[in-house]
Amino acid sequence: MLATQPAKLLRIHISASDRYQGKPLYEAIVARCRELGIAGATVFRGLEGYGETATLHKHYLARAEEPVLVAIVDTADAIERLLPQVEPMIDTGLIAISAVEVIRVQKRPDAGAPRQR
Repeated sequence: MLATQPAKLLRIHISASDRYQGKPLYEAIVARCRELGIAGATVFRGLEGYGETATLHKHYLARAEEPVLVAIVDTADAIERLLPQVEPMIDTGLIAISAVEVIRVQKRPDAGAPRQR
């Protein structure tokens, strides 16, 4: 059985047009995560979505209005440290936090070599 660890998943829903200090907000969030030593962050571009205003955002209508999701996974303590850093960067968006179980997969350096029989 694989060993799991408790963790938190932080999802930040924003728009591709959102900016922070002149650069795309999603880039600024990922940079802040790296500065704080957060375990991992990934940015996803959405095909379609809507938020609080119910305005539909579609990737083919206006690339700048594409929905963007930043997913961040780390320990509860690390996410609690990150939140007060990230929340002021966002003018409009949604932050969702979920408890998750993490399985760390790390292959040995020789894992890519063919198996000997």
